[in-house]
Formats: sequence, C-alpha cells, structure tokens
Amino acid sequence: MASADTQRKWRSKHRFIKRQLNVTARKRVHENLDGFAGLFGLRGKAEAVTFACFVTEALIQRADYNADAARMLDDFRNAYHRDREMLSP
Repeated sequence: MASADTQRKWRSKHRFIKRQLNVTARKRVHENLDGFAGLFGLRGKAEAVTFACFVTEALIQRADYNADAARMLDDFRNAYHRDREMLSP
C-alpha cells in the first residue's frame, strides 16, 4: 500500500478527474464483475459496478408499475439478506 503522503499527492492531483471506489469483496464478486464486463461489453470492473447500479435502479423503477418486477425485486432483496454473510467480505 502506498504511503499516506503519496496517496494525498495522488488525490490532490486527480481530484477533478477521477473518483475511486475501492471495493473489498470476495474473489467471487470480482470474478462476477469481470464476467459482467465481458458479457455486456463494458470497460472493466468499475464500469460493471456502475452497470449493476443502473440495472438495479431500472428494476426499482419498473417495480413501481409492474407486479412481476416488484415480486422479482423482493425475491432478490430477500435472497441477498438471507445469504449476506456468504456474499460480503
């Protein structure tokens, strides 16, 4: 890991052009992100995270007027909470 001074310099230099999301996740999550990137023609794991957020937001919006989408969203939420320990770092 870089020193605090090096990190501070990097952040100062890049503060207007880049935001960084450091994700600590299980190997499986990183593999899934790589898979999403390849499957959907994305430019890497960072864009796969953005795409996953986009898809989730679209599903939430669709659930507002579609009972099947609402049920699917509830199923996903329940399954995630049930398996949270397995999926989290």
